[in-house]
Amino acid sequence: MTRELRTPDRRECHRCGRLEVWEDGSWRVHEDEGRAGNRFCIHEWDINGSFPPFED
Repeated sequence: MTRELRTPDRRECHRCGRLEVWEDGSWRVHEDEGRAGNRFCIHEWDINGSFPPFED
């Protein structure tokens, strides 16, 4: 049985609320949401060890 590797397609900073989406091979600010956050923030993303990289 082959399992597919999942990758996150969006992330949000716990500190400043910056929201980014994965587009064209890099992370970009999600402009539709208008949540650029603080550009000087040391971002703490919501993607951590609890993100399941493989679907069951």
